[in-house]
Amino acid sequence: MGTLIRFVVFFAIAMIVIVLAIILGDYGAWYFAWVLGTVMIVLVSAAGGALLDTQESEKTEEDGAR
Repeated sequence: MGTLIRFVVFFAIAMIVIVLAIILGDYGAWYFAWVLGTVMIVLVSAAGGALLDTQESEKTEEDGAR
């Protein structure tokens, strides 16, 4: 039963994607690039924030050891 439900869900997602591709037409590539760029900016920002936190914690530990 679980396989049937999974198949139906993936089939519905495929139908939605096909309908969106038909509606968007030539603009589909532009929207894809926009979404991909937005995701990349968010990931780079998160990585930068994690790096900054790590650097600050190492600096604090270094100052505390003195």
